[in-house]
Amino acid sequence: MEIVSYVGYDESHAFDVNGIISSIKNKFHSSNRRHEKRINEYKSEGSFPEIDFSGVRSICKSTGQSLTFLWENKIICAYAFAFLLSLALIIKLSFSIYTYTQTFPSRIVLKDSYDSELELLNKAMTSFALEEGNDYTSEGDLIGVNKISAKDMEKLFQQPVTFQTYKVQSGDTISGITKKFGLNNISTLIAVNDIGNVRTLCAGQKLKIPSIDGLYYTVQSGNSLAGLSSKFNISMEDLLDVNELDSAILSVGQRLFIPGAKMDSRQLQQAMGELFKCPIVGKYRISSYFGPRKDPFTGARSNHTGVDYACPTGTPIIASSSGTVAFTGVSPVFGNYVIIRHSNGYQTLYGHMSKILTRKGQWVSQGTRIGLVGSTGYSTGPHLHFTVFKNGKLVDPLSLAK
Repeated sequence: MEIVSYVGYDESHAFDVNGIISSIKNKFHSSNRRHEKRINEYKSEGSFPEIDFSGVRSICKSTGQSLTFLWENKIICAYAFAFLLSLALIIKLSFSIYTYTQTFPSRIVLKDSYDSELELLNKAMTSFALEEGNDYTSEGDLIGVNKISAKDMEKLFQQPVTFQTYKVQSGDTISGITKKFGLNNISTLIAVNDIGNVRTLCAGQKLKIPSIDGLYYTVQSGNSLAGLSSKFNISMEDLLDVNELDSAILSVGQRLFIPGAKMDSRQLQQAMGELFKCPIVGKYRISSYFGPRKDPFTGARSNHTGVDYACPTGTPIIASSSGTVAFTGVSPVFGNYVIIRHSNGYQTLYGHMSKILTRKGQWVSQGTRIGLVGSTGYSTGPHLHFTVFKNGKLVDPLSLAK
């Protein structure tokens, strides 16, 4: 339960209940005396019907109370009850207003401080943008490296591929090692060394470095040298020369080095840790997609910065990919939210949580629980708002999340 602290409370303005009751009693004593005087006047003039108070007086006498006191107590109790009921209603109303502003603070703050969800998101994410930028394309080609000319490539393909061993040093990256040995595509080292996830690379690990870019292919039933030549757009002569083959006859299970071949983008994303899991564990429905939409409150045209997964309050939220928790906090738009910093320039944001289950600086692996679904912040109901940034630019989460 949240305890509300009223800062600046001045006791000098507090209600004096005993004083109020005493004041009411004095007023009714005076009022009753006036009524008794008027009754006596009416009786003396014969204009007021005679009332037999003997029964009531006998009761009062037996209890030691006066008729006036009985009526006083009834009226005082009624006024005291009304006062206490009013006070209770005021307290309840104040608490309801406080709870409402805590649950939906963005309805007030957004109007005065933020022009849009995107503006706040940019403010939140800018502080946690990675210093490193991608130095390779989506196909794995290094950026800013002089590419080998077609003529030189032809000469390389006519020579047998050779290999050397390299021990990974502290601070090495897959792109750095690729560049160091004069290769042009990072998928070469990944494929040749069967690296399932580049984040598993560590100092002291040994890698096999080929003399030219390419990857291994395991011969399947029905494969032929001519078919592989066509599939990988390379001449049969180059395949024979690079693999030092004396015959074009292949056998199932045979490994061939295919010069110039690359991993497909999906495989490369998987190896680079760029494929993200769905951040929700359990049943959900996508209530809002990435891109243009109508604001759920105002109906105005806006740009949705992520994907909303609608599901019950308390549904577990997991880290979509492994990384370091860069920030946890509360905002008018995203309520309780978490930002995770991943490799290769990615950051993810998880918003509207009912509870945060991680802390800043914590390393979380893919699938780690980081919070519970809620409806805090600028929200119409329980859901997770999931946003992905890559090198400071918004990315459609569904293009990455499986």
